[in-house]
Amino acid sequence: MGKVIVVGGGITGASAAWHLVSQGVDVVLVDRNDAGQATVAGAGVISPGTSLKAGPEALAYSSLAVRYYPELLGALGEAGQAETGYEVCGEILCARDEDEAARIPAMFDLYTRRQQSGMPNMGEVSRIDGLAAKELFPALGDIPAAIHVSGAARVDGGLMRNALLGAATGSGVEQRSGSVSLVVEGHTVRGVHLDGERLEADAIVLATGAWTNDVLADLGMAIGVEPQRGQIVHIAMPGTDTTRWPIIQKLSDQYLLAFGPDRIVAGATRETGSGFDYRLTVGGMQSVLTDALSVAPGLATGTVKEWRIGFRPYSRDGMPYLGPVPQAPNVIVATGLGPTGLTLGPYTGKLAAQLALGEPVEADLESFRIDRPAI
Repeated sequence: MGKVIVVGGGITGASAAWHLVSQGVDVVLVDRNDAGQATVAGAGVISPGTSLKAGPEALAYSSLAVRYYPELLGALGEAGQAETGYEVCGEILCARDEDEAARIPAMFDLYTRRQQSGMPNMGEVSRIDGLAAKELFPALGDIPAAIHVSGAARVDGGLMRNALLGAATGSGVEQRSGSVSLVVEGHTVRGVHLDGERLEADAIVLATGAWTNDVLADLGMAIGVEPQRGQIVHIAMPGTDTTRWPIIQKLSDQYLLAFGPDRIVAGATRETGSGFDYRLTVGGMQSVLTDALSVAPGLATGTVKEWRIGFRPYSRDGMPYLGPVPQAPNVIVATGLGPTGLTLGPYTGKLAAQLALGEPVEADLESFRIDRPAI
């Protein structure tokens, strides 16, 4: 393989570029730097075993992705890129009232079964009371019941992406900025036009997130991915060391993540049908803050430092798209990771690189086919 162009500079594209250059491939990474890139906006919970929505196929793939993280972190450290925001900090699933507390025993049984089956990032699973939960996360209010999962981890999306990019460029990846269209001649994709400049390549990796259909239109096709807006707030807690505070998960889609020395991240909304409407909305702010304060009223004294907006590549059937385009097999699509992008992105980039090189992959990607019917 001579040259590969990776389009998209988020966590998946950065991973693909690094894995390709590590195999001696000439790599150009192109990014348009659109406002609302999901990787930069997000802060990730790396704990698929605590998901209450993932089906068997998604859990199996997530398990492989999480098992890859220690190898990834070690390799990034050797490349001088150790700042990723990744840390095993534990997670607390909190019931906010007696109705939610009644569901805790069934969830504890589910988590225990997953832990016993070998699901990564579970650690010890235990039921705890409100006082124990508050000792671990002092901003919590009165919690009638909770589950503590000691092995859960979190990651800073921007830091992880930057570490992957640093390792990639340090190994020889060329970074370019601009808009891309595919060079299609007959039934073959020869490369890309980058703001009018033709760049030829043997293979193309499209890690273009919610914008993927913009590029696939050059092949007269589209997949079932659309932007899903997420609004997320960063809260400073001056004088409070939040470094070891665990993840807080609720029986809703929103969460709390703590980063040192004194930062809490709360969010995020899941606004399907938003399009690329890059706005901080009153409704979004209310949703995030109300949900956060419903479980952690102690955050009310914090300082709002920043709001972020990101467009997740939302897959209509809830499954990623990963594989070659049937009519142009040298074009590899890697998108549709939705709210699990920071969990799945590095591993997905690795597999996308293997597909571009024509190598076998260890994961079963049948359910992720590019040509599956879009819902």
